[in-house]
Amino acid sequence: MFLRHSLIIPKSHFSSLEATPPSVSTLRIVLVIAAMCSKVPIISNAIMKTTGSDSFNLLVNNGVAAGQVIFHTHIHIIPRKARDCLWASESLRRHPLKLDQETSRLADQVRKQLSNISEDTKGIESSLS
Repeated sequence: MFLRHSLIIPKSHFSSLEATPPSVSTLRIVLVIAAMCSKVPIISNAIMKTTGSDSFNLLVNNGVAAGQVIFHTHIHIIPRKARDCLWASESLRRHPLKLDQETSRLADQVRKQLSNISEDTKGIESSLS
């Protein structure tokens, strides 16, 4: 847990983002996530003012391999300051993103998975964009 960070936690229980069956409750989970996200500007602004930060990370650990230890969906708002090196990777030199054949293949596979979404989910997805 990070010092001075906050959580946005829905009252409805979902153990993870994908835990709700799409055929029954896609709209419900979308509304829960939308409600959680709608609070981010208000809460993050208050956190940044209180901590003297000028930035923040928005984080969801979804699944054991991603570091989830509390199995109730929640969003972390982590206040940040320049050069705080919260994560070790931040001290590494950043390189521009390379768009190579492997990246293109991966993007094509993701597009294929997205095209398999049911019609119900597509309706909800298009109303959010």
